[in-house]
Amino acid sequence: MLAKHNISERYTGPDLMSTFVGQNFRGVVMSLQSKYGFKLSDAEVDSYVSRELGKVIETLEAKAEPCVGVMPVLEDLYKSKKYGLAVVSSSALSRVQASVKKVHQDNFFPPDHIFSAATSLPVPTTKPDPAIYLHACKVIGKAPGECLAVEDSKSGTLSAVRAGIPTVGYVGSYGGVIKQKEMAEVLKEAGVKVIMDDWSQFMDCLSKIEAM
Repeated sequence: MLAKHNISERYTGPDLMSTFVGQNFRGVVMSLQSKYGFKLSDAEVDSYVSRELGKVIETLEAKAEPCVGVMPVLEDLYKSKKYGLAVVSSSALSRVQASVKKVHQDNFFPPDHIFSAATSLPVPTTKPDPAIYLHACKVIGKAPGECLAVEDSKSGTLSAVRAGIPTVGYVGSYGGVIKQKEMAEVLKEAGVKVIMDDWSQFMDCLSKIEAM
């Protein structure tokens, strides 16, 4: 994409993920156009998005793994019957569904409680736009203040916070203590209520937010 427009900068997959963390690929394409001053037609954007989606789903179906420690937490929440569970993502719905199925979490999340900013809305968007969280709350039938979000990116945190949802910042997905501390500050600035670096801390975080 950049080479086609005579732009020398190059990004690896990890570079894109760290630079544009929290955005879906359509949002990344829009950000690249804004950053480097070139313009793609709607058809070109759709083509790039479609190609990326196919490759990512193929990889996810082969290699996706759940976050360390999350499965016991989901099992406890599910068995308690006190809390409903949902996935609210920037990624395309088929990508999210493939991830959920691959890591064996599909029994926790009903199909109609999986939401995609790229697919579930009349007009595709990406986080930090709060639209997908507001849509999810409306479909589920809960006010934002009755919900809790867990986010690991600035974009995702801003999306949830702007929707009025109390948010836990998760930094365990980042390698190394230094990076985790750095991201904790970023997420606090974005408005998270509490920070956790391991899923074993989730129930304590939930209790703290319920007590606020």
